[in-house]
Amino acid sequence: MLGAFGFGLVAQVSLLLGGLLVCWVTVPRRVIGALAGLGGGAMLAAISFDLIAEAEELDSLELGLWMLVGVAIFLVGDRIVDKRFGDEGTGGAMGIVVGSVVDGVPESVIFGIQIATGFPIRASFLAAVLVSNLPQAIAPSSDLRAAGWSAGRLARLWGAVVLACGIAAALGYLAADASGAVTGDRMAALAAGGLLAMLTNSLTPFAYERGGELAGVATVVGFCLSLSGT
Repeated sequence: MLGAFGFGLVAQVSLLLGGLLVCWVTVPRRVIGALAGLGGGAMLAAISFDLIAEAEELDSLELGLWMLVGVAIFLVGDRIVDKRFGDEGTGGAMGIVVGSVVDGVPESVIFGIQIATGFPIRASFLAAVLVSNLPQAIAPSSDLRAAGWSAGRLARLWGAVVLACGIAAALGYLAADASGAVTGDRMAALAAGGLLAMLTNSLTPFAYERGGELAGVATVVGFCLSLSGT
């Protein structure tokens, strides 16, 4: 269990690193847009070739239902943070953070299940997580920093996300260890649905608004970089 917890932390720690990077490095607006596109492309590849593949044992109806559960979780979380932070002008950035949670927690549950069952963790899946996490954290953190967030506040925000992912990996391990019937297919479908909703509602508009035409180029590059891990 401790191994799964540690793996969950390590796999998602790039969120914390990316979130704090903006405190010491000034990233131009168009570069931030391109980075957001890069992360979006990597996520699209992960959804298409890893998360959906992980959920291949579900029939089409159950797959769709679990994806809609992921969409619902994202929309509820996005609405909550919009009410809390919208008046600070950071609602859009926090929507991407919500997407990171909807993405990272189910991913980490899958990692824990795979470790418990001895199922090999796909290099492409792990590469997609690492490639997408840095820009996924840099993009919203730059706006939060511009809105006056301190390095400590950003560290607490992303540290909480990473910690939640470590706990999720441990819980996935315990569930799989207790019952051989536990698999990560439903969590994969949930993450896929939540990510697709976040890409459409938050990350893609964010990337284009800041990066312009570079966002589209970066999205393709991120997609290809993620595929290179296969």
